[in-house]
Amino acid sequence: MELHKHRTPEDFRDHIALCFTKFLRFFADTFFSGRYAHRAIVLETVAAVPGMVGGALQHLKSLRTMQPDKGWIKILLDEAENERMHLMTFIEIAQPNWFERFLVILAQGIFYNLFFVLYLLSPKTAHRVVGYFEEEAVVSYTEYLAGIENGTYENVPAPRIAIDYWKLAPDARLKDVVIVVRNDEAGHRDVNHDFANQLS
Repeated sequence: MELHKHRTPEDFRDHIALCFTKFLRFFADTFFSGRYAHRAIVLETVAAVPGMVGGALQHLKSLRTMQPDKGWIKILLDEAENERMHLMTFIEIAQPNWFERFLVILAQGIFYNLFFVLYLLSPKTAHRVVGYFEEEAVVSYTEYLAGIENGTYENVPAPRIAIDYWKLAPDARLKDVVIVVRNDEAGHRDVNHDFANQLS
């Protein structure tokens, strides 16, 4: 799997999706500068929303139209569960304080409603947004990994929840967790860009 690749926007909706993603990236870089585990907590609670919203709306569409979903529902719900496990893992690592937990609630409440409306209006744009989100996630986790490797961040033992979920070695460390999470994000990137292409 190619980790670092970028899909060049092709139309107005693609440009909107990319600009929205860059705006959120600016916010994350400003607020969580150098605090990647804490940043991951807030971003992963947002990242777990699109798959659930998309899966539910595709499910309802399949019921309404009485047509098969081409496997999209399971893929999207699996993506939502995978992103939730990222969140559960980084909660164990970062131990967020009350303010960061409040940010999780706030970010999820705002983003869920925005994304729900976006998916109703333009599923293609919604999937493109997620594709660009995941491109940025790959970049962020690559930076996090570099910080672990150069000693900026302590390479702590991997939490049990991560070892069990990804079937890591019993002595796995944070570096191993970041690598598998980054691979997940690259996979979600490709899936969502592909879905957006199919909806073009």
